[in-house]
Amino acid sequence: MEYNNRLPFMFGKITREEAEDYLKNGQDGLYLVRSSTNFPGDYTLCVCCNNKVEHYRIIFMNNKYTIDEEGFFDSLSQLVEHYKQDADGLCTALRQTVPKKCDKDGLKAFEAAGWVIRTKDLEFKDEILGKGETGDVELAVFRNQKVAVKKMKDSCAAISSFLTEASLMTSLRHKNLVQLLGITIDKPTICLVTEFMANGSLVEYLQTRGSNKVSKLDQIKFATDTCAGMAYLESKEVVHRDLAARNVLISDDFTAKVCDFGLASRKDITLDCTGGRKVPIKWTAPESLRLGEFSSKSDMWSFGILLFEIYSFGRTPYPRIPLADVVKYVEEGYRMEAPNGCPPEIYAIMRRAWHAEPKERPTFHEVLIQLEQIKDATPETE
Repeated sequence: MEYNNRLPFMFGKITREEAEDYLKNGQDGLYLVRSSTNFPGDYTLCVCCNNKVEHYRIIFMNNKYTIDEEGFFDSLSQLVEHYKQDADGLCTALRQTVPKKCDKDGLKAFEAAGWVIRTKDLEFKDEILGKGETGDVELAVFRNQKVAVKKMKDSCAAISSFLTEASLMTSLRHKNLVQLLGITIDKPTICLVTEFMANGSLVEYLQTRGSNKVSKLDQIKFATDTCAGMAYLESKEVVHRDLAARNVLISDDFTAKVCDFGLASRKDITLDCTGGRKVPIKWTAPESLRLGEFSSKSDMWSFGILLFEIYSFGRTPYPRIPLADVVKYVEEGYRMEAPNGCPPEIYAIMRRAWHAEPKERPTFHEVLIQLEQIKDATPETE
């Protein structure tokens, strides 16, 4: 049964009156989903229409969700998406969910756990390291060492993503994951402070150096490092959901480390792919695009795409297919060819990672063993 407060439309155990307070005076099609108070285990879809709020029971039966017992859906996300496309008996089609109240109080837990850094202890260098959906990353110095500081955009979505990323990073420690050093909460702008990765993102590193500077040994090391980080996440039942070469950073000693846990979550989760967040279509597994279902197996699909990036020196996936057609091609069974010079054993891993059935894809632990064997057999010079 799907219950996930990370879904943008899910408001949990609120009352009918509270739902109406959220929706009153809203535009037609404003909606939210709450737990049913009269039918435990079911849900209620609350929709604003003509300055009134209509409440529709969502029945959970036989592992499906339905309002009218005619149309059945595998997830709440699917049900919501259906009624966005067509009112289909509702008072109006769904248009926009209610923005959730920002939970800045959740930041106090980080202070109690000793993760808070005072903003005055950071010396900013006026250098932008990167730009993201939830905030920009700047270079700073903290205790005589360079650090990366992600400044959160002042929005509920950014703060929610920040809380998820920071809380996960406090519990994750691995040599192939970018490490959290602390957070700042004493200024209006909340910041996340991580170790500084001198050589930037993997995709930029590959693109700027190319085959003249990046050796076969470099490629297999980057692949192995990334897989090791992902195998650790897999062992902790953490799903990344946005694995790509842009979200792998290279340290000054050329170690690859997975970063950007803004979308990550513990255990298999369901995400409303239509909830306002951009979805990286070319990196996302078919079942994730189709059903909003993410798991370590969908991360493995993305890892296969990342391998393509490594062995094509940062080329964009599906280079000859328009973005609008990628999903159709993949659903029909199309898979990318091996990049020029890609070892057959690496391409074999890609093809296994891109199996249509998630359960048929390998685990990161299995692939890590293979990659380490390939790395050991790769000569220092070509």
